[in-house]
Amino acid sequence: MKVGSIRRQLAIFAVSTGIALLAAGGASAESLTVVGWGGALSKAENEAFEKPFTKKTGVKINTQVYSGGLAEVKAQVESGNVTWDVMDAEMTDAELGCAEGLLEKIKTSDLAPGADGSTPEKDFFASAVHECGVANYVWANVYAYDKNKFPNGGPQTISDLFDTKKFPGKRGLRKSPKANLEWAIMADGVARENVYEVLATPEGVERAFKVLDTIKKDTIWWEAGAQPPQMLADGEVAITSAYNGRLFNAIVKEGQPFQIVWDGQVWDYGAFVVPKGSPNRDRAIEFIKFATAPEQLADLTNYISYGPSRASGVNLVSEKMKPHLPTAKDNFARGLRSNATFWSDYGDQLNEQFGAWLATK
Repeated sequence: MKVGSIRRQLAIFAVSTGIALLAAGGASAESLTVVGWGGALSKAENEAFEKPFTKKTGVKINTQVYSGGLAEVKAQVESGNVTWDVMDAEMTDAELGCAEGLLEKIKTSDLAPGADGSTPEKDFFASAVHECGVANYVWANVYAYDKNKFPNGGPQTISDLFDTKKFPGKRGLRKSPKANLEWAIMADGVARENVYEVLATPEGVERAFKVLDTIKKDTIWWEAGAQPPQMLADGEVAITSAYNGRLFNAIVKEGQPFQIVWDGQVWDYGAFVVPKGSPNRDRAIEFIKFATAPEQLADLTNYISYGPSRASGVNLVSEKMKPHLPTAKDNFARGLRSNATFWSDYGDQLNEQFGAWLATK
């Protein structure tokens, strides 16, 4: 055989071998960009969702952090430069983003069955699956206090949050009308089942803002989930609203002397969504299918106190963790489900009113 012929065959062998290696290692070379809330939740999702998914598929997960909302994904979609593959969003934003054409649609039939073999439709809780979002946990807006500041007993009800005479000290509240308006109207005597009916009227909104007026001068506003537990630990506030998972982390893992008040909790689903035009859409939906399987949702509770969004997932949660979840019987009985449709319909208007209210003295 001539030297030239040998070289050509070696070259062909090298190319074919390279192609085979690329095919075998293709999954490990892939990656997904998953955007979340950071802090304790992102750490928990990394342990329960991302690491196991990478181990199973070889797909690397690149994580990023955002502060919620649709502004960033809207900019990506409208510019045609979508760099995010999966977002951990509020269910309200899943519904709103879907209506605005910012999110991919996800078929319920693409999701994992229940641990008992039931269909996803039967296993997921009511409203936990939207055409553009799949609930990945149940979380809650709650408030908490520093027990050292109230040695004779702290606040117990949602009305106590607004009682600075009985429970003096600075308050921490999220810089958003969400949850704050619901709490204010409940503190003013409106029953949970009537909250959104009342807030859908100008008179109801005015009534809620009047309640917020009573603590406005005593309030420090926070925007990132890491802030309220730190504000409480630093003594900057005596009482603060917060995401229940952040408080659990501070209490159980950091030993902080905080007490959660579950009365009036405003709970909702977190939801995985896929930005419209994601270059890795199919892989993104594969990740969502894996992460929202009942076994993974139950595993999440080993790292943070957010409950599974499907029945067979709840059955897999340890008895030790169940009392810390928003869905625990006693906690759930005193809670209010955040109404995604209400916030989709009135959110822009109420955000504008809230911003104007904040700007006034």
